[in-house]
Amino acid sequence: MHIRELLPKIGREPLPPVLLFCPGTAPFGAEPFEPFLAERALERIVAAYVDPGMHDLTYSVFYADEANVGEIVMEARTMPFLAERRVIVLRNAERYMQMSGDKRSPLAPLLEYLQAPAESTLLMIVTDGADKRKRFYTACRDAGALVECPGLTEAELEKWVETEVRARGKAIASAAVKELLGRAGKRLGDVNNAVSLLVSYLGEKPGIEEEDVIAACADVAEETVWKLTDAIARSDSAQALHSLHQLLDYGKSHDEIIGTINWMLESAYKADPATKAEPPSSFVMKKVRPVAEKLGVAKLKDALALCTKTHFMLRTTGVDRDLALELLVIKYAWRPKRKG
Repeated sequence: MHIRELLPKIGREPLPPVLLFCPGTAPFGAEPFEPFLAERALERIVAAYVDPGMHDLTYSVFYADEANVGEIVMEARTMPFLAERRVIVLRNAERYMQMSGDKRSPLAPLLEYLQAPAESTLLMIVTDGADKRKRFYTACRDAGALVECPGLTEAELEKWVETEVRARGKAIASAAVKELLGRAGKRLGDVNNAVSLLVSYLGEKPGIEEEDVIAACADVAEETVWKLTDAIARSDSAQALHSLHQLLDYGKSHDEIIGTINWMLESAYKADPATKAEPPSSFVMKKVRPVAEKLGVAKLKDALALCTKTHFMLRTTGVDRDLALELLVIKYAWRPKRKG
């Protein structure tokens, strides 16, 4: 089932003894697995089935890359104490997707359990990778239900933002929703953080407009980074150096600045259609497109290599760190004069 089918059932309808939260078919440009959706469902299920005072007795969390399979199975078979159901969350289960399903496999005890799961236990398994050919996948499917958690469409994201803002006692204009998503991107964790930041920033103001999003998400240092980006795109060495010195004046470390420059170049690389990489958010895309158009894919690769080389030099030699960054920025902004 899709996760949107599961959410309304939580606390209202009985759940199967095993739930596998896994990737699904995603809309264009979205990730096959959206971890925030899975986490939201887990939170609601735990709240519905686990008494807050009984967490230590009826609720357990295991990590597949750390826990012993036998320990997980033993916990699942143990009757809950003073409760109707024991709730277990098993994370990082993508590891199990690669394991053999034969009797000698370390996974054998769990596969055996999945053939006849305890009715008094709710086992929730989370994986960001799924192989439908593997026995572990089919065993989970046969024991309970698959809960696919793909990313959302643009329309679903907009509705999600409106719902989250409304739940916090505010309303948001359509243009503000688009501006927020343009800045935050499509990952719900980032979008949720942006919503929380925005609501906190506005205080008692009941309605959110586009200018509120711009103001709430603005950061002096961030704006200076974009000035640096624009200056490089225009081959304006003087402005690029001025922006660099402003970042240093704001207390940004040399490592942080060079990391930001590297991120900017990577984003510009992704923004070039020729790379066929997942593009950055529309806001970032708009900001870095001039750099991508100025340098092109081949020169962007060279620019990234130069950034890495400079960062290594900063870390391993006694070079003047300010001077090294200045030279790096000048090289990026420099444009050779055309002959004739």
